[in-house]
Amino acid sequence: MEEYVLMIVRTIFLYIVILFIFRVMGKREIGELSVLDLVVFIMIAEMAVMAIENPKDPLIHTIIPMFLLMGIQIILAYVSLKSQRIRDVIDGKPSVIINNGKIDEKVMRKQRYNFDDLLIQLRDKNVKNVADVEFAILEPSGKLSVFEKKKNEGSSADQDQDKDKEQEEGSLNLPLIMDGKIQEEHLKKVNKTNLWLRQQLRSLGYKDFKNISFCSYDNGVFFIDLKDE
Repeated sequence: MEEYVLMIVRTIFLYIVILFIFRVMGKREIGELSVLDLVVFIMIAEMAVMAIENPKDPLIHTIIPMFLLMGIQIILAYVSLKSQRIRDVIDGKPSVIINNGKIDEKVMRKQRYNFDDLLIQLRDKNVKNVADVEFAILEPSGKLSVFEKKKNEGSSADQDQDKDKEQEEGSLNLPLIMDGKIQEEHLKKVNKTNLWLRQQLRSLGYKDFKNISFCSYDNGVFFIDLKDE
């Protein structure tokens, strides 16, 4: 019985200590945590678990490393505020995935970021067509900042016609080619064939689809991005 009481007391105490440490380290959203923040949080959590599971081990053996990590994190955070170079090393730099409407595959490869990742995050921003994106920046936190191209404003009648057309076609704007490979499943979903796609690409001057990094089709318009040489 005494062991269980000790475990409860240690749990409550460590809970208060961790709350204090996190409050001192500052407020940041989970999605905005840097690699340094994440490492510190994981290590502190692991120490707390080990201290709770081993009630015979003195709490001081856990408290000292926790406060040491807190001190390291605060010092590095302060230094990074003063130095852009150190901040880039600790937090990383934003990476421009789409620049002036052009997908940069070299940056994607460097960040180990694939087209599925890009499409998922674009859909999360309610952007269904890559062709609508002027700039897409992968932030150090892993979030994607998206800036869409400016659309020409027409009359209300034209806008109504465009909406009706869009509703009639009901396009999902699925990628038809990714990394030089034709997406057969996506072609079936839009009721198109491999032969149709090849013919359309040839008519547009693209003889070898393997040179295409990304291709989508929306409302009768192709968006094609060639691989970087």
